[in-house]
Amino acid sequence: MKKLVKVGVVLLAVFFLFGTVVVPAFAESIKVGILLPLTGKLAKFGEIENKSFLMAVEEINAAGGVNGKKIELIIEDTTGKPDVGRSAIEKLISRDKVVIVGGGYSSSVTWASVAVAQQRKIPFLVNTGSADKITEQGWNYIFRLNPPVSEYPKGFASFLKAIATDVKTVAILHENSLFGQSGSKKFVKQCEKIGLKVLMKEGYEAGAIDFKPLLVKVKAKKPDLVYMISYIMDAALLIRQSEELRIEPKLFVGGAAGFTLPEFQKNVGKGANFVYSATLWTPSVPYPGAREYYDNFVKKYNTPTEYHGAEAYAAMYVIADALKRAKSLTHDAVRDALAKTDMMTAFGPVKFVSYGKKINQNSLPTFLVQWLNGKLETVWPKEVATAKYVYPAPKWNER
Repeated sequence: MKKLVKVGVVLLAVFFLFGTVVVPAFAESIKVGILLPLTGKLAKFGEIENKSFLMAVEEINAAGGVNGKKIELIIEDTTGKPDVGRSAIEKLISRDKVVIVGGGYSSSVTWASVAVAQQRKIPFLVNTGSADKITEQGWNYIFRLNPPVSEYPKGFASFLKAIATDVKTVAILHENSLFGQSGSKKFVKQCEKIGLKVLMKEGYEAGAIDFKPLLVKVKAKKPDLVYMISYIMDAALLIRQSEELRIEPKLFVGGAAGFTLPEFQKNVGKGANFVYSATLWTPSVPYPGAREYYDNFVKKYNTPTEYHGAEAYAAMYVIADALKRAKSLTHDAVRDALAKTDMMTAFGPVKFVSYGKKINQNSLPTFLVQWLNGKLETVWPKEVATAKYVYPAPKWNER
C-alpha cells in the first residue's frame, strides 16, 4: 500500500512540474502521446477531451488492450499555445518514444504540432483542430478524424434552404485565430453559393472584454443572420452584449466551438435560449455507441459531454484499432494501418480519403443544435432531432 501511495505522489509531482499526465505505465505497454490544452483559456475543451480519452483507454485496456498489451497514455498540456505544442510533441517523440500522437485541440496549436510530426515521420491523428489547411499539405503522416471547419455549416446550410428561406443577409464575426480566419473565409464562399449577401465580416482579438463597438456596427447593418466563430468566453460575451444592445436578427448561429459547451448556457443564462450552433455530433446521432458514450460519461464524471468529447473518445478507439492491425509498432507500420482504417465509432464512420486538396481526411455530416429552455437540443436534420426548432427567434423582451 505504501508503494502505491508513493507512486501516486510521484505522478502528481510530475504533472505539476512538467504538465504531463502518464496513465498508467505497464511493463508491457504501447506508448501513445496525446496533446491537449489542460490549462489556459481552452482548458474547458481540454478537460472534456482528456476525460474522454481516459475513459476510452480504460475500456480498451479492460477488454485486453492491443494484442495483449496495455495502452499507456502520455498526455501533454499545450496550454493552448503553439510554441508549447511544438515543445510538447518533441518531448513525446524524443524522450517518451511514443508510437503515435493524438489529440490536437485548436487549429493554431495543431498546425504547429503536425508540422513537427510530419518532419519527424510519426503518425498524428488529429481529432479536433479544424483549419482546412491541416490536411491540405500532402502530409502522409497526418490524419484527421473530424470534418474541416469549412464543412461545419453543412447541416445549417440545409436548414436555411428548407426552413429559413427568408434569410437573405448575414454578418460574420470571428476571432482572429487560424480557426476563426479559416472558418470565416470558407463561410463567405458558402454564403455566395446559397445566395446570402454578406453585409460585414469582421474579426476581433480573442479574450476582449467589450464587443459593443463591434456589435454596434452589426446592429446598424440589420442582418437577418449573425454567424459567429468563437471560443467559450467570447461566445458568451457576444450574446450577452447583443442582448444589451437589442440586436435582433432572425437567428444567431455559432460555428460550433464555444456555443455547444454547457458553460455557454451557464455564462449567458436565459439569453442563450434560441441561439443555434453548428455541431459535429450529438447523443441522438444514429451511430452505434453514441448514446452509450454520452450516458457512460455522465455516469462516470457527473457532467454532460458534447462533440469535442465524442471526437476524443472515438479517436482513442481508432488509434487502438490501427495499433492492433499494424504489422509492427514502427511509425511507418502504424501509419500504414491508420491509412487503411474503415470502422464505425460513436462519433460516426471513420475512413480516411482524399478529395479536393485534402488527403487522409475523414468525411462526415454535420448537424444543427439550438438552446431551448436551458438545454442544447438537436433540431436538424429532422431524423435526428430531439426537439422542434424555434424560428425565427423571439424578440429579447418576449423571451
